[in-house]
Amino acid sequence: MKIPNHVAIILDGNGRWAKSKGMPRNYGHVQGAKTVEVICEEAYRMGIQYLTVYAFSTENWNRPKDEVDALMGLLRNYMKTCLKTAAKNNMCVRVIGDKTGLAEDIRARIAQLEEATKNNTGLHFQIAINYGGRDEIVRAVRKIAASAAEGRLKPEEITEQMLDDSLDTHDLPEPDLLIRTCNELRISNFLLWQLAYTEFYFTSVAWPDFSKEELEKAVEAYNKRDRRYGLVKEA
Repeated sequence: MKIPNHVAIILDGNGRWAKSKGMPRNYGHVQGAKTVEVICEEAYRMGIQYLTVYAFSTENWNRPKDEVDALMGLLRNYMKTCLKTAAKNNMCVRVIGDKTGLAEDIRARIAQLEEATKNNTGLHFQIAINYGGRDEIVRAVRKIAASAAEGRLKPEEITEQMLDDSLDTHDLPEPDLLIRTCNELRISNFLLWQLAYTEFYFTSVAWPDFSKEELEKAVEAYNKRDRRYGLVKEA
């Protein structure tokens, strides 16, 4: 079976899963974080080299304040847990998104995590936090526009590769497979540029219930696709 090199996942359904059990939404987010740890290990065992998860979008700030505060608290705790998990499993962890929008202590924990794991040679695990695909492209365009304004670049010299090199994911291969849980059939502003040739897999299973077996189902479905596309960036 052909294993996708890079899998991206939209972690959906935590709140609905919790509600179905008569529990608060935050309970679902806590259980969802535990599922992330399990899937990181299982993905690497299967031979997946890169895993990128959509943890907190730029739009998530519009959720009720108590839920956002709880998510930020969960994120703080997860940074500590992820540091231990990364050391145990030799994971290289990085965060993509606009980190300037996060609290200073969270940015410090992210920096600590990235520095401590940068030389690890196991799974390359990317967490999208305060991330939006449109925002990422705008930030990339601003970098290029600044070069043009300073006279270091002419408009006609701008290429796809130049934009690609300015994205948060500039040194990552493009995703081969995108998984979205809980029966939603949209990409919700996730990796808009990078998903140009990605295979999509949608499942009704909510993220807290996503398991090794569900990941295997997604990879099996991926293997049934006839992959025909142009050049795709590799790491």
